[in-house]
Amino acid sequence: MTEAHRSSLGSCPADQDYDFHEQVGHLLRKAYQRHTAIFQRESCDPQLTSIQFVTLCTLSEQGPRSLAEIVRATAIDPATIRGVIKRLQARALVELSKDELDQRKVIVSVTPEGERLVAEMVPHAKRITDLTFGTLNHAERVALLMLLEKMNESGG
Repeated sequence: MTEAHRSSLGSCPADQDYDFHEQVGHLLRKAYQRHTAIFQRESCDPQLTSIQFVTLCTLSEQGPRSLAEIVRATAIDPATIRGVIKRLQARALVELSKDELDQRKVIVSVTPEGERLVAEMVPHAKRITDLTFGTLNHAERVALLMLLEKMNESGG
C-alpha cells in the first residue's frame, strides 16, 4: 500500500498504538472458540451444543420455566433460545406446555431423556472445563472465574 493511499484511508490501528491481538474482545472470542471446539470433541453427544447443555442444566436445576425465565437464567438472547428449545424438543429432551394461569405463556420442562443426558454429560462437562483451563494453575483458575464474574456483573 502506498503512503498516499494509506493516508487517504486515515491512520491505521498500528499508528494509533492499537493491536487487536491484545484486546479483551478478541482474546475472549478466541478462548470461546477453543472452548467450543473442546466441547464438541469431548461431549458424550455429538449433537449437543454448549448452549443446549446450559439450557438443559437450567431446567434440570430449576424445574419448568418460561422462555423469559430461561433467558434470564442463561443469558441467551430470546431469538436464540427459541431455536435451542425447538431443537431440544425435536430430540424429545424437553417438552412444552401452557402456563395454567396465562395460556399465552409457554412453559418448558426437561424430559426424563433430557435428565439422563444431563447426568451422562456432567462428567464430560467437568473434563471440558478442565481442558478449557489448560495449563492454568488452581489460583489462576479461581482468579479467571472471579474476573469473568466481575466483568459480567458490571452490566452494559
